[in-house]
Amino acid sequence: MQMNPVLKPTVASPALIVASAVTLVLAVILTVLSFTISGTAWLLVALTTLFVVVLLFWAQRLRARRQWQTETAAQWKRIENLKAAGGTTTEVTVLTVDALQPTGTWITIRWNRFDYVQPAWIEALTEPIWPGSVLLIRPDPAQVQPGAPWPETYRISGEHVLAWAPLA
Repeated sequence: MQMNPVLKPTVASPALIVASAVTLVLAVILTVLSFTISGTAWLLVALTTLFVVVLLFWAQRLRARRQWQTETAAQWKRIENLKAAGGTTTEVTVLTVDALQPTGTWITIRWNRFDYVQPAWIEALTEPIWPGSVLLIRPDPAQVQPGAPWPETYRISGEHVLAWAPLA
């Protein structure tokens, strides 16, 4: 199963917070008991192992969040560079993915500059389209013209999609 690259990875989940709190409480209790009761070395080893496992979970989640932020910043930098390179471009946000088909996908988009929502057909791309993606596209002048009404359904050619990045 492919993970949605648009969603920011969560660091703290309720289960991880509870496990961390329980580990901390057990560490305090066993440290106090180790001074008064002999033969608790195996408990300290078990607690240390549990503590290391919880730390590894935190570290893995923090690493995944950092990696996501780095990749997202690179994608937005690419979008900004493409916009600065010239030519007519605009950003649209994919609100929903309505129907996947072999030749393309029915989606609902919002034109970010105009805050206009409409259905769209996007040709099949090399990467999947996810809700929450911001696409930098080259608008088709045959479909969108100043002073003309918006088309009922906008068609996005695969070659007109220049880049994408998560909305966040």
